[in-house]
Amino acid sequence: MKPMARAKSLALLWAVVVGLLLGHNAYLWLVKRIVPDTDIMALLPTQERDPVLQQSFTHMVDAAQQRLVVLVGAADWNDAKRAADAYSAVLAARPELFEATAVNEQTQADWLTLFQQHRLVLLTAQQEGQLRTQPAAFWLQSALSKLYSPFGGPKLGAWQDDPFGLFSGWVQERALETPVRPRDGHLFVADDKAQYVLLPLTLKVPALSMTAQETVLPLLARAGAAARQAAPAAQLIQAGVILHAANASGQASGEMSTIGIGSLTGIVLLMWFAFHSFKPIGLILLSIFIGCLGSLSLCWLLFERIHLMTLVFGASLIGVAQDYGIYFLSNRLGADDKLDSPALLKRLLPGLSLTLLAAVIGYMGLALTPFPGLRQMAVFSALGLVFAWLTVVFWFPVLIGPRALKSGPLVRRYGAALARWPLLRLNRATLVAAALFALAAGVGIGRLGANDDIRLLQNPSKHLIADQIKLSKLLDAPTPVQYFLVRGASAELVLQREEALKLRLDPLIAGRGISGYQAMSNWVPSARTQAARLALLEAKLLQDGGPLADLAGQTGAGADWIDATRAGLRAAGTPLTLDDFLRTPASEPWRHLWLGHTGGGYASIVALRGLDGKRAAQVSQAGAGIDGVQWVDKVAEISSVLGRYRQYMGWVVLGAYAVVFALLLPRYRRRTWRVLAPTALASVATLALLGFAGQNLQLFHVLALMLLLGVGVDYGIFMQEHPDRRDHTPWLAVGMSAANTILSFGLLGLSKTPALQAFGLTMLLGTALVWLVVPCFASSSSSSESRHD
Repeated sequence: MKPMARAKSLALLWAVVVGLLLGHNAYLWLVKRIVPDTDIMALLPTQERDPVLQQSFTHMVDAAQQRLVVLVGAADWNDAKRAADAYSAVLAARPELFEATAVNEQTQADWLTLFQQHRLVLLTAQQEGQLRTQPAAFWLQSALSKLYSPFGGPKLGAWQDDPFGLFSGWVQERALETPVRPRDGHLFVADDKAQYVLLPLTLKVPALSMTAQETVLPLLARAGAAARQAAPAAQLIQAGVILHAANASGQASGEMSTIGIGSLTGIVLLMWFAFHSFKPIGLILLSIFIGCLGSLSLCWLLFERIHLMTLVFGASLIGVAQDYGIYFLSNRLGADDKLDSPALLKRLLPGLSLTLLAAVIGYMGLALTPFPGLRQMAVFSALGLVFAWLTVVFWFPVLIGPRALKSGPLVRRYGAALARWPLLRLNRATLVAAALFALAAGVGIGRLGANDDIRLLQNPSKHLIADQIKLSKLLDAPTPVQYFLVRGASAELVLQREEALKLRLDPLIAGRGISGYQAMSNWVPSARTQAARLALLEAKLLQDGGPLADLAGQTGAGADWIDATRAGLRAAGTPLTLDDFLRTPASEPWRHLWLGHTGGGYASIVALRGLDGKRAAQVSQAGAGIDGVQWVDKVAEISSVLGRYRQYMGWVVLGAYAVVFALLLPRYRRRTWRVLAPTALASVATLALLGFAGQNLQLFHVLALMLLLGVGVDYGIFMQEHPDRRDHTPWLAVGMSAANTILSFGLLGLSKTPALQAFGLTMLLGTALVWLVVPCFASSSSSSESRHD
């Protein structure tokens, strides 16, 4: 079969494949109506070594994910109530979206019912200590003050049911776990400036769904407008995962548009100035479009979802995928008109194959990280390059023939500039330049710090952060990323270990390291503790001749009253079980603290309120020496992972250079170092410039250096495939490819997300430096060294 006939057959086969990709993408977007994932947690590493720890973190996050907390405040309580009612009325019109928490006297009564049945075993730590140390006279006086004093504290039921005020004291302590109080049928909280109505809402739609966000956020805006109309001075504080997810989605969508449109615009302009024809522009865009189609289809089949950040990062694919088309077009422009395109492709194919392989190695370096999101980005980009490359190989030789392209003035002027570029030679000037470069690079790299903070992965808006901080202070809410994980072979053992931990935490409350803690054992003491309390109460309060008898004597009650009161108290001394508590509505706010049976045992969470960041290290030691108790600081843990992988990926970059060198050696032999040296020098210079600019090194700088290897080697290959400097074809390909790469990856430097910004800035500097340096390593003439060995 003739070369052109074979090329047409391959082009037809590729057309069939592209048709299948179009059909699959149409199905995904129009029929299946896929929505990109916006969950920032999907980008974070999983805790493979300890699945129970990972489950605990997921448990804490999931508990908060569907919640939306709104505070409607005003200086006057009536204004706050009026604004809150107006806000709630708007949301009440969409019951399929929200579930509001009802607050009334019946709700509070239902909440107390379970605990009143077991009130005798529910004691505070202070009460237990008093039972052990205080004489009978103390308890007699306490009971009389409860009976006669109007300020004796809240009375829950008849005085005879709790004559010593033990259950009332326990309920008061439980109420201190939150500053929120019921008031006039609303939930109330206040600071020194305003009084707020708390509206706890539960979303009935997925918080991370973009469709849900597009529905919920406008509704919240209308509710806020209604609240301000009802009370113009009303203040609104809103916090919830859906607000952060919507903010991230909007930010990422905007960045994706900026990067994609900017890259495409740059490609179109460069193609026009270079070739003065729309056909090359169309072909380059076609190869990129097919690359995106293929990567999206296969990524969906592999991962069953696509993260929005993958699409943002995939937009930068434009800056690399066009290299193959530009290389072919530049060589077609400079080739003899008698050489047909299939024959030209055969000549270019070894170099094209090596450029693809080097770029894929660069992208797949991202897949070696523990981040599921980065793995997906790597696969998406690598597949996109493969599909774009195949489009160039199968379609360009058929669609672009001899005399199809004409060079413009830009090409001629740019090509002429190559003659003025310095050549690297072994002489005194080169040695002096190398020494100065080494000195400057050493100083710059020496100034590099390191910052592996996980919070660099996102950049929420300032007003969301301000609202979150203010709400956390008002509600004294625990942080979901710093807590104690408690494990044991049984549920009873877990509760016992919680109680041991709480004894260590109580002094920290007094020292203001924390303001409090939330634990399942606050509500359900261990069976051992309940039994010990019953024995203590029998010995101190209920025995014959004890405080109960003295109390009867003081109040004029007889033996029948003593027997009835003692019997009533003992009836309320039946053990409270964890299962009983978890089955009641009262447990709903605390269920996220109980992991239950998991990992061959049982586990729970002790959450901390008001943790002072400066004393976090001291607080973390509270569980030291207690079996089964582990401090969890997810921010520090993931940041530590980032730091380890930053160092690990540094070695991977060096290993990748060795792999690429081995791949290139059979073709370029003694000139292989000339292919890699420009990228290596540019990488070192980029790190030095970042150091001089006061940047802190992070994982995303190193990942960019990995990708820079894949991109920069392309330019070295282009120049060494045509080592004679009198041939301007490779220089044109390098210049146009570098310009587009700078446009696409450089635009990542405009991202508001610090991690993407670091990635883009590194690629911008590195690509520009490779472009400047690579001509220096070309040969001066078509000598025997310039021929392939």
